[in-house]
Amino acid sequence: MVNEENKAVEAEEAAEVKKETKKEKKSKKNAEVEALKAEIEKLSSEMAALKDSHLRTLAEYDNYRKRSQREKEATYGDAKGNTIKALLPVIDNFDRALENQTDDVEVYRKGVEMTVTQLKEILKNMEVEAYGEVGEEFDPNIHSAVMTVENDELPENSIAAVFEKGYKMGDRILRFATVQVTN
Repeated sequence: MVNEENKAVEAEEAAEVKKETKKEKKSKKNAEVEALKAEIEKLSSEMAALKDSHLRTLAEYDNYRKRSQREKEATYGDAKGNTIKALLPVIDNFDRALENQTDDVEVYRKGVEMTVTQLKEILKNMEVEAYGEVGEEFDPNIHSAVMTVENDELPENSIAAVFEKGYKMGDRILRFATVQVTN
């Protein structure tokens, strides 16, 4: 009987160990589930923060783009206004020349020369320079040849006549010089 009682006690102990093992397994699974839930919550919150940051960055870029466009338009308008403002005295001088009732051609000519000098000075202040003189070497990058001519006095491939001067501002060509070139 003792043997049977021992077996019964051992069976009970084994059953308790199984129950404890099941409880431990269940407890471990619950702990793992809780850990995974916490990890999911943490990742969800990080993802929400990154999404928010991304949306803010997109909004900042859009605001920057709009601000840059407004500034560009304002700069263009300012430059245009400043250019016109600089040219107004020249227009005033041409108006005065038209209103002047003189038969003296030399006085009229001198007034026009002064006005042209004034206009050239304005262009110089805007860093616009004229180019294209007789005798210069022809450069197809800045000159537009409309005619050729035989000329023994000038070297080959040089400018023989200028029909319209060219104008440039720094390296930017505003208008090509229209010229006649020697063969």
